[in-house]
Amino acid sequence: MGTLQESVAGAEASLGGITQTNLKRSATRGALISLAAQVGSFVIRTVSVMILARLLTPKDFGLVGMASAATGALSVIKDAGLGWATVQSADITDAQTSNLFWINLGLGMVLAGLCLLLSPAIATFYGVPALLWVNAFLGTSFFLNGAGAQHRAILQRNMRFGLLATVDISALTLSILIAVGMAFAGYRYWALVAMNVSQIGIGAAGTWLATRWIPSRPQRGTGIRSMLMFGGTVTLSNIISYVAFNTDKVLLGRFWGAETLGIYGRAYSLPNAANENLNTAVSAVAFPALSRLQKDPARFRDFFLKGYGLFLSLIMPIAFACVLFPEDITLVMLGPKWHATARILRWLAPTILALGLIQPFAWVMLAVGRATRSFSIVLAIAPVMILGYSLGLPWGALGVAGGFSISMAVVVVPVILLAKRGTLITGFDVLKTVGRPLGAVTIAAAVFLVCRGLIVSIQSSFPRLLVETTILLGVHMLTLAFVMKQKAVYQALLREIRLWPFRKSQNQIVSPVC
Repeated sequence: MGTLQESVAGAEASLGGITQTNLKRSATRGALISLAAQVGSFVIRTVSVMILARLLTPKDFGLVGMASAATGALSVIKDAGLGWATVQSADITDAQTSNLFWINLGLGMVLAGLCLLLSPAIATFYGVPALLWVNAFLGTSFFLNGAGAQHRAILQRNMRFGLLATVDISALTLSILIAVGMAFAGYRYWALVAMNVSQIGIGAAGTWLATRWIPSRPQRGTGIRSMLMFGGTVTLSNIISYVAFNTDKVLLGRFWGAETLGIYGRAYSLPNAANENLNTAVSAVAFPALSRLQKDPARFRDFFLKGYGLFLSLIMPIAFACVLFPEDITLVMLGPKWHATARILRWLAPTILALGLIQPFAWVMLAVGRATRSFSIVLAIAPVMILGYSLGLPWGALGVAGGFSISMAVVVVPVILLAKRGTLITGFDVLKTVGRPLGAVTIAAAVFLVCRGLIVSIQSSFPRLLVETTILLGVHMLTLAFVMKQKAVYQALLREIRLWPFRKSQNQIVSPVC
């Protein structure tokens, strides 16, 4: 995101004491670190999927998917949006952060208990007795998350992305090693359960070590009411969003069974993992930086559009790949027993493109404190999505995937128009920013189709997928650089990569809570 730093030049007066050079370098460095970390995370996750998909069965994945879909609504309120509030707040004290920590910890304990109480009902709903203990064990992750929520927010607020990346990659790697070991030992679906819980627990411990911050005892009169209201509104939005994005899995699990859900879940997770990694990488930098620029609308607009363009240039090839060669993706990533996943993957591809177009506008609304508007948008689109799933349900996983894609396509334009209101971002800005990566990937897809006759002659699936991916991404990036005249953007990024080792010890941004 090399030239993103240009958008913060001259904004010192609105940044609460953080110099323009500090924010400029921290934003650029943070983007590079976050992107590198998410690439590493994606590779590690991909390898783990390839291994676990061959050690476990669709039914194992489907059973854990049932539990996750049923209790996952609790996960969206696990930190009550207070991590977002910590990052978004212009100023925050140690006493405020400590109070938020104890609230997060208490909420985690309540959610863990609630998950335990709901376990018998969930097992009865699905008719699968094993879910009782699966849900009970998954519930412990809420307490572990509550213990580390504020420590993680401190790292993000301070733009200490190197430490955060180290913690995340370490937690992910160790949890996967635990899962693979348990799968080899024959523990089946318990391997997936252990992976989910251990990743959160190791991550929480890592953030404590990274921040070295010990919360003080709760105090009254610290002025956290507005932060609680902000966090509460974000949490309500997340609850509705979770319900909207997981009703498809609940319906398939209830009416079509664990195996169908397992196949659909793998088709959903393959592109969604890449989407989430990219969104996490860019938003981890964009949100705190935009929060600091919220009083400088012009530079806020400029920063957002550059980040939006970068995000789209990375996410669009993934969506097109799922349309152009889903069979090879499925065969390489999951193996031959998952062949039914390929058709579903193709039907889900439009959702990846739609999410890429609208997700970054959450940065805009939350960075300027418009959590209520974000809630209203989520509340409006949720029924559209659920209607799409329901209409497609009689046709099984393929019908639900089609209904999902159609409903997402319907809401893209209204969401963008509502989200950008009150900012300097115009419709033309959005069209121009979207047009460059969309045009580039369309040209790349056309080149791929011309070459397809030669590609199919490659017998082995792995080298064939490698060639397909290289053509699509290679033509896409070359078109962006030379046809869409984005070469200067990437040259600036490369310059920052070369200079970064000499800058990493300079101008660290530190918040009062550290």
